Amino acid sequence: MSSNVSSRKHATLRYTSMRASIFLGCLMVALLLGHFQVIPVVGTTGIIFLVLLAALVSAPLSYVLLSKQRDEMSAQISQKVSDMRSRTAERIAAQNAEEDAVDEAARTAAAQA
Repeated sequence: MSSNVSSRKHATLRYTSMRASIFLGCLMVALLLGHFQVIPVVGTTGIIFLVLLAALVSAPLSYVLLSKQRDEMSAQISQKVSDMRSRTAERIAAQNAEEDAVDEAARTAAAQA
């Protein structure tokens, strides 16, 4: 179980870095194709087109190639949200118990007076 926990520990960082790597790889290929005029590129607009093309190509590649990493990241985020909800519920319960104790003490003091 500890290997499962450690593999999820940096799942978001791992997924994000792999996604960026796929994008940068696609961008390099697009820039090379532009440089060798396989894809006609003219000025700044052409560079923007190549960046958009790299984003368009890298999205489905990331979806297919990084499904395991995306699932690990999702599990990591779900666990953190669940832990946060539990801590919040415990904190609210403790505050309610404290308020109830103060109210009960006030009622007891008023009844004795």
